[in-house]
Amino acid sequence: MNAMRIVGVLLLMLGLAGFLTGGFSFTRDTTQAKLGPLELTVKEKESVNIPEWLSLGAMVLGGAALVLGFRRK
Repeated sequence: MNAMRIVGVLLLMLGLAGFLTGGFSFTRDTTQAKLGPLELTVKEKESVNIPEWLSLGAMVLGGAALVLGFRRK
């Protein structure tokens, strides 16, 4: 497989994953206070939404890269 086909497949997979999941979340530890040997930490859960237009655009670009990769052969 040439590089254009690999990029096309990766974009298609990432676009499909973003479209199906809608986003991802992660937990971040932050230190709120430090009093001598005591330390107060807070776990914050944050989420990132992936817009549908971005996922669809990645799938369209991936499909175009895949088609162009086959045409150059």
